[in-house]
Amino acid sequence: MSQLTFVYGTMASGKSIEILKVAHNYKIQGRHPLLLTSALDDRTKIGEVSSRIGLRESAGVIHDTDDLMALVTSADKLPDIVLVDEAQFMTRQQVIQLANVVDDLDIPVMAFGLKNDFSNRLFPGSEALLIFADKLQEMKTLDSFGTKKATMNLRIHDGKPVYEGEQIEIGGDEAYLPVSRYHYFHPDEQALAERFGK
Repeated sequence: MSQLTFVYGTMASGKSIEILKVAHNYKIQGRHPLLLTSALDDRTKIGEVSSRIGLRESAGVIHDTDDLMALVTSADKLPDIVLVDEAQFMTRQQVIQLANVVDDLDIPVMAFGLKNDFSNRLFPGSEALLIFADKLQEMKTLDSFGTKKATMNLRIHDGKPVYEGEQIEIGGDEAYLPVSRYHYFHPDEQALAERFGK
C-alpha cells in the first residue's frame, strides 16, 4: 500500500539532495517519477529543484491554485511516484489532494520541506502534512554554532538575527541558518559577525 511521506528538516539539512536522489533511483530502475516544486521558490530558477552542492533537475511547477490530483492524472502515463520539493508552500487542500493520489491511485507521494518558519510557526503545507501524512521522516543537520541537532531556522539580515517579519522570504545560506533551540534564542554574535562581515 502506498504512503504519503513528509520528509522535513531545517535549511541545509539535505532535503533537495535527497529528493533528487530518490528521483534518480526511480529513473535508473526504468520507472517514472513526477518531480514538482513550488512556484514561490525562485532562489535559482522557477521549475527547478537544486541543491547547494550543484545538483539540479527540472520539475513541474505548483501554484497555490493548482489541483494536484488533476495535475497527476493529466499526464500521458501515471507516475510511479510523486516527489514534491518546497512542500511547506502547498495549501491544506493540495496536501489532501496528494493524500487522495495515495489512497485512490495507489501512487506513493514524498513531500519534502521545512516544518517551521523563522518565527517557529508551522507553514500551512507543513501543518497539513503533519496531520495527513502516513509517515514522518526528519532530515537532520548540525546547529550552525555548535554540535547540537538543528531544529529551527534563524533568519539573518545585515548580519543580525531577525525574529519578526513576513513568513515567506525566499533565501539561501545568506538569509537563514539552521540552529538548535538554544542558539535560536542565544545566537553566537561573534560567529555571525565573522560569517557575515558585520
